[in-house]
Amino acid sequence: MTATQLGFGLGLRTPHYGDFMSAAQRVDWLEVISENYLVPGGKPLFFLDRIRRDYPMVMHGVSLSIGSTDALDHSYLEQLRTLIERVEPAWVSDHLCWTGVAGLNLHDLCPLPYTRSMLDHLCERVDQVQLALGRTLVLENVSSYVSYCCDEMPEWEFIAQLCARSGCELLLDVNNVYVNSINHGFDARTFIDAIPADRVRQIHLAGHEDHGKYIIDTHDHPICDAVWELYAHTLRRIGHRPTLIERDDHIPPLQELVAELDAARALAAATLKRDYAAA
Repeated sequence: MTATQLGFGLGLRTPHYGDFMSAAQRVDWLEVISENYLVPGGKPLFFLDRIRRDYPMVMHGVSLSIGSTDALDHSYLEQLRTLIERVEPAWVSDHLCWTGVAGLNLHDLCPLPYTRSMLDHLCERVDQVQLALGRTLVLENVSSYVSYCCDEMPEWEFIAQLCARSGCELLLDVNNVYVNSINHGFDARTFIDAIPADRVRQIHLAGHEDHGKYIIDTHDHPICDAVWELYAHTLRRIGHRPTLIERDDHIPPLQELVAELDAARALAAATLKRDYAAA
């Protein structure tokens, strides 16, 4: 399905498997964490196949480490391609970051230096990944808590240049933009206004922990008012995009997340003056 055909989705999490199998939900599509299903068989694939019968899906990875200086893991890419053939996702995404070096996986989404040499490095690697997967790669802007002395441009300019040069698309995490705006002291609307609207394939919304002078992207709280406001600004800037709510800890009953998803649907309808009826 194309971006314009998908409305409002949720991340598929284990506690909600039964809900999606037993009854229809007001959820238009689901995002699955790719690494959870890179297995030869068993319950994860059983539930994936069963739920996939009823819901369109996209795949979202956390292990690509596109910015690392280590060679790309072609075994991992082969596994991803096998899963793609099984799921037939609308698109495949990962994060604009590095997750390890020298063979060590840090299990974190580490920020990149925003330099011209890193752009050159990324463009070459994006090309390799897109060739291996046979499709356009979608990359998500990440939250960050440190910056590099060697940065040569702001994050939004770096992302715009990467999309233009590599042909990749953007998973725009609005919460991460807000988190970074507080942590690094910039206007979040400046980021949104500078991104290439035609390269945005998907939007993420999520909650975070607010520690006053800094924010931690935890995905364990409801979406705050400031992020809702930034989402509305984003919609006015780029128009409708498939929107997903992430919750990875303190996961509530599914109906609480569906209610939050309905709030996103209502905000988009009011902002864009369009009807976004639930599936």
